[in-house]
Amino acid sequence: MAPAQPLTPRQLVQLVAPGRLYMPRAALAAPLSRCPTGEALLGWAPTAEQLRVPLHLHPSNLDSTSISALRPSASSLVQLPLSPASRPPPDRGIGARRSSIPRLCFWLGLWYSIVPCLAQFRSAQKPSSSPVDCITSSKPGLAIDLVSLALSRHTLDSQLYSAHDDVLLRLNAIHRLSTIALALGAERTRDELIPFLDESVEDEDEVLVALSEELGNFIEYVGGPAWGHVLLSPLENLAAIEEPVVRDKAVESLNKICEELSPQQVEEFFIPLTIRLAKADWFTSKVSGCGLFTAPYKKVSPPVQEQLRQQFGLLVHDETPMVRRQAASNLAKFVKEMPPAIVIDEMIPLFQHLVTDDQDSVRLLTVEVLIAIAEGVPKEQQASHGVLLTSLRNLIEDKSWRVRYMIADRFEKIAKAVDEEVVSRDLVPAFVKLLKDNEAEVRTAIAGQIPGFCSLVDRQTLLNDIMGSIEDLVSDTSQHVRAALGTQISGLAPILGKQETIDHLLPMFLQMLKDEFPEVRLHIISKLELVNQVIGIDPLSVSLLPAIVNLAEDKQWRVRLAIIEYIPLLASQLGVKFFDEKLSNLCMGWLGDTVFSIREAATHNLRKLTEVFGVEWASEAIIPKVMTMGNHPNYLYRMTTCFAISTLASVVSIDVISKSILPMLDKLTGDDIPNIRFNVAKTYKVLINALQRLPEQGTLYTIEKEGTQATPSPRGEELIQQRILPNLHKLQKDDDVDVRYFATQAVAAATGGASGGGEPMNTSP
Repeated sequence: MAPAQPLTPRQLVQLVAPGRLYMPRAALAAPLSRCPTGEALLGWAPTAEQLRVPLHLHPSNLDSTSISALRPSASSLVQLPLSPASRPPPDRGIGARRSSIPRLCFWLGLWYSIVPCLAQFRSAQKPSSSPVDCITSSKPGLAIDLVSLALSRHTLDSQLYSAHDDVLLRLNAIHRLSTIALALGAERTRDELIPFLDESVEDEDEVLVALSEELGNFIEYVGGPAWGHVLLSPLENLAAIEEPVVRDKAVESLNKICEELSPQQVEEFFIPLTIRLAKADWFTSKVSGCGLFTAPYKKVSPPVQEQLRQQFGLLVHDETPMVRRQAASNLAKFVKEMPPAIVIDEMIPLFQHLVTDDQDSVRLLTVEVLIAIAEGVPKEQQASHGVLLTSLRNLIEDKSWRVRYMIADRFEKIAKAVDEEVVSRDLVPAFVKLLKDNEAEVRTAIAGQIPGFCSLVDRQTLLNDIMGSIEDLVSDTSQHVRAALGTQISGLAPILGKQETIDHLLPMFLQMLKDEFPEVRLHIISKLELVNQVIGIDPLSVSLLPAIVNLAEDKQWRVRLAIIEYIPLLASQLGVKFFDEKLSNLCMGWLGDTVFSIREAATHNLRKLTEVFGVEWASEAIIPKVMTMGNHPNYLYRMTTCFAISTLASVVSIDVISKSILPMLDKLTGDDIPNIRFNVAKTYKVLINALQRLPEQGTLYTIEKEGTQATPSPRGEELIQQRILPNLHKLQKDDDVDVRYFATQAVAAATGGASGGGEPMNTSP
């Protein structure tokens, strides 16, 4: 019997279906034994079980005998295209255009052909062929067909892949464009890949955003900056897309490419692109064009710069508000590229036109333009340009709260950009007016500017003209205004000085510490260090400690919980001496609170305090008090001792565990309450984990904080074997099933056994 002859790709196609090749789904997940050639990508990729013969993804392995053994089902196959060189005449139902090729991910073609070769290069093994050869060895047009395979979008069989999966596959393909560009080489990338991508801008937004981003980093794949201009065409098409997120990413990539282009390339290729977009009929292109004037401006000659300024002026006067908005948004950056003379002569008139726009969405964007112009024009010349001051007053008094909000949010920057005379004459009254604005959002924004702006005015002006309005914000109806004030008010202490801080700020602090909104209280406590530096700890403690104690003993447990969370921050600012004298007993009292959430928070509070003050302080001030609670007649206190030990395990040393913690657990092992005993077992498990890693000196927290490696102390394993395991073995024989369960879990942690080998925990009611 004559040996079976290998099938050619064309014979294989004729045997299966005209114009179609199929690949079993199971093959997609199967690793390749070697890098396939270009022919292999056009052939079968079946598994050995399906064909009942060993195959290696190459047509030469397929013969008529193996084909006759195959009976594939539709659900197990995916459709693949053929290269033009080996595709038979298509059916009428199959388009000849590249855009009709079924889109699949690089997993089917590129990923399973290029990446294995690249991996071989990385591992310093000589590959069977180069990545380029893998694609180009047999069919000259195969590489670009693979791009088509990855990027075309329309005719994927809906029974095999849903539309959602199709988008994800295309997105995967886009993210691997650099891989195929690397394989193709710079010349073929310029001649084949980029033109193909230029025609592939009709897709889902996510895919186009990814494409825009990839092209911005593609200069190295097209031959360097000298060929960077070839990327402009597809990005120009993407910049005209209707979806804003696609346009924004395309503009970002265009500006990134412009930075690497030579002045000649910018004038020859980039400037015409910018002008085309700016003169387009549809507003989407104009909007994108607005963002492309700043990057090339410094690279071109003065006549071209003048052309850019004139074209930008047309965009400022555009009839479409969307275009004017984008022009206003980009004018501030554009102004920074120009000398003061041009700013005064040409940009101030554009700014004045935008300030008087009938759309508040345009006017609010002119605040940044005002700042840019004020920073660009010398302060001594600003007084001669009354239009700037007039525009500033108009913006401050604008009827739209959104415009006033933008002014308030950038008030400090405005004050720093203008002359001192303007600050005292115009901005101080405007500041007070904004503090009393009808809109809470405006008051919130201006409250955030209080310390920054007040540092620019003299102390007397602050006390006489501004301080009264600031004090009114303490009782503002909006909690967001009060929270913003709490964040910033401490910054006034260095400006006011010691006595004025005591007279004016401390009463405000006391009132805000009683605020019903937790964020207000947090902001006050978090900024007390600034006040402490000015007036000292004694006046601060006399004034604030009663308020803190009242909050700590509040009948609402959520209020108590809030103050607990602030204690470590407060302690770090006020120091260990103040804490030991004034707050230590308060923190220990929370461990016996009737509400579990308070007790739990109190244990975490102790760990944070140990992180602040150190393990030596904890062993003297905290650990003895926690251990004393283990002897309390109330079982809740004894249980809290277990919780506290588990929480403190990462911040205590091996000596503390040996001398203080283990003796108390020895006693609690025989407690009458089963809940105590199984919590002891859980605590032992935490300690075992800590002892297995603890060095002779230091704590787990310090090791992790410093990022160092430490050798575990042999004493840790000794403590586990001699002092912990005997107690756990005793608990494994306990009458209570839950105690036995957690004891077994802890023993497994110590011996490295399976944690699930113990008796099931009793979960019955």
